[in-house]
Amino acid sequence: EVQLVESGGGLVQAGGSLRLSCAASGFTFDDYAVGWFRQAPGKEREAILCITTTDSSAYIADSVKGRFTISTDNAKNTVYLQMNSLEPDDTGVYYCVPTVLRGSSYCVAHPDASWGQGTQVTVSS
Repeated sequence: EVQLVESGGGLVQAGGSLRLSCAASGFTFDDYAVGWFRQAPGKEREAILCITTTDSSAYIADSVKGRFTISTDNAKNTVYLQMNSLEPDDTGVYYCVPTVLRGSSYCVAHPDASWGQGTQVTVSS
């Protein structure tokens, strides 16, 4: 069974940093690309960063370029989201799921992905 558990969210002031973690089980990052999605209050869930370890392809949403980075620790089967220079618009629930990634311009949740509870990030102004 594929399972991902997000953690690391919290309340932070604008300009601050957070690192989110996502522990995966039931699959490896060689099997699927993986990505972080965000759902802001009143908005649809969107892909913000996706990566594949097989060819290092990555998708980065314009809204987080230069501020957020994604990385994986294959030994721990964990994917991280480092968020710097946080802004109030970054507030939302953050999820990680296996994804379908095509080059650097297309990332969607894998059709078989199950959404976890996510982790809440709140950025105060």
